[in-house]
Amino acid sequence: MSDHSPLPFAEAPKNCRRCPRLVTLRKSLRKQHDDWWNAPVPAFGDPDAWLAIIGLAPGKEGANRTGRPFTGDASGDLLFATLDKVGLSNGIFQSRTDDGVTLSGAVILNAVKCLPPENKPNGAEINNCRPYMTKALDGLPNLKVMLALGKIAHDSVIRMTGGRLADHKFTHGAEHHLPDDRILIDSYHCSRYNVNTGRLTAEMFEAAFERAMALR
Repeated sequence: MSDHSPLPFAEAPKNCRRCPRLVTLRKSLRKQHDDWWNAPVPAFGDPDAWLAIIGLAPGKEGANRTGRPFTGDASGDLLFATLDKVGLSNGIFQSRTDDGVTLSGAVILNAVKCLPPENKPNGAEINNCRPYMTKALDGLPNLKVMLALGKIAHDSVIRMTGGRLADHKFTHGAEHHLPDDRILIDSYHCSRYNVNTGRLTAEMFEAAFERAMALR
């Protein structure tokens, strides 16, 4: 289990074997890069969070390398800049685990905790990891709002709550009122690809967070 997670009861073991394809990739990368994290990536942030930010999965040279969500590659730049702008983070993000950044009121986790090949988990892998996400979200006593970064995170949350995907379509900026009274907000993922192509702008991303702030 992770020794630095805000939600240690909801973490996968470092040698989790639920997904054979992900285990094979992990073993290969441990041989190539024995100084990388190369394990399920734990949640990061405030255990008293009212906002949970749910990403897709660790990036190969990002969280899979560093062991902290959205840290080590370009995907974290916009996320942590936005967290800072809306007052949910403390310190200066430098894309390193020793940069001293902390979150206040927010926690970050992924729908899939291990690195998938080509950043594309399959359905079985998403299903295998959902119990960890469910434990994490249910273990946040003050949780009011969830922000899904991308359709995979959105779909996994809807399935977790027993909802029908047809009734909760993923659209950037959409709000979904869930049976447990929590609210899910959708955003395009803050990946380098989405940012570079203009599919997601800083203004669009900030608007999703501002809406979350208004719902707290």
